[in-house]
Amino acid sequence: MSHARPGLTTCSQYDAALHALSAARQRWAETSVNRRLALLRQIKDALAGIAPAWVAAAAAAKGLPAGDPLAGEEWLAGPCALMVGCNGLIATLEQLEEKTFLRRIPLRTLADGRLALRVVPGTLWDRLLLSGVRAEIWMQPGVNRAHLDRYAARAYDIPPAARQGKLALVLGAGNVASIAPLDVLHKLFIENQVCLLKLNPVNDYLHDLLAQALAPLIAMDALRIVTGDARAGAWLTTHPAVDEIHITGSRETHDVIVWGEGETARQRRAAGTPLNPRRVTSELGGVSPTIIVPGPWSEADIAFQAQQLATQKMNNGGFNCVASQVLILQQGWEPATALLNQLYRLIAANTRPDYYPGAENRLTDFRLRARQPLEIARGDALPLIVANTDDDPGSASRRSLARGCRSPVLRPIVRKAFCARRSAMRISGCRARWGQYCDPPAHPQSDWT
Repeated sequence: MSHARPGLTTCSQYDAALHALSAARQRWAETSVNRRLALLRQIKDALAGIAPAWVAAAAAAKGLPAGDPLAGEEWLAGPCALMVGCNGLIATLEQLEEKTFLRRIPLRTLADGRLALRVVPGTLWDRLLLSGVRAEIWMQPGVNRAHLDRYAARAYDIPPAARQGKLALVLGAGNVASIAPLDVLHKLFIENQVCLLKLNPVNDYLHDLLAQALAPLIAMDALRIVTGDARAGAWLTTHPAVDEIHITGSRETHDVIVWGEGETARQRRAAGTPLNPRRVTSELGGVSPTIIVPGPWSEADIAFQAQQLATQKMNNGGFNCVASQVLILQQGWEPATALLNQLYRLIAANTRPDYYPGAENRLTDFRLRARQPLEIARGDALPLIVANTDDDPGSASRRSLARGCRSPVLRPIVRKAFCARRSAMRISGCRARWGQYCDPPAHPQSDWT
């Protein structure tokens, strides 16, 4: 099978796809749980068949030679991630009655009274592949254990005949290949919306493979997959058949869709009157911080966490929405120098190609704006530039890491260590939705139930 880039979809093909989806949207909204479970199992079978070809195509597109160990990233962030998504939906739908799936999620109460759900590790694979990593969902104030079920799988609380079918345009990510199909599964199975998926030109070479993996949904007219450039995407965002939009991409692209361009866009934003009236959800590239919790780190701690930091930064060549872009360190913490030196050595040894379009231009722009930049050579690949962003002498030292890539809530231990004024730290210019802690000491788990 050829994995060459497919021809761009024409406007007439877009219209035909949207017509088929529009006709099927109410039928999909009323589709039974048993039918949805059958579809997910069919997708898993189809995905298993095309997974090796998916990985091979992605590795080749990113300049990785055949047999390169880094192709393992393509497995984990490609077909494996999509398979995990299918498994999660199946596990939830199988236990939908009385929402018994909630019983397997550990809960704890935060210091401010809010409820936290531990979602990672959730499986044996999580424990093996993400050893020591924990992730929580912090619920909004007022959500408690007694009525948590009211906020889970709410789309299924509505009787099928009372649901309102909708059509969503999904504008896919160009960096991590599993994001676009996972967005599609979310819209279909969590929000009851049929989908037109427009692939990003950076990875639209996966069109035919994704069409095979998701063929059961396409056969039901619940999904169409198309390609096209930015102009095509802009045209689709205003198509009358489209009810909602989801985008994974840059803030700039999002703002153009919602507000338009130029001075009129600024005026619309100020007035709160968007150009595009549709509901738009988004996952936008951010500036994700990693907070280094100070303490009596051993040499083994430093070596291990340096590898963790390098992986956070350099996974997928550094082209990740959640790649670590800022390190926050306590001023005067002695192990910081050893940690940074090891981190820089690991990054210098990573010489994989820079595949994402525009990377060199963005890196040049960062270099021009950086204060006290430190450049780490990486052979023939673009360097990594470290800039001192310590513009607030209050409590911490910050370092920005850039490779041309496109405010966490702090726990009390971190507030005490970093903020002498005992106020939550504001990270200037940071709109991150993801925070990572490097904290070698084990945390007590006794508060989980």
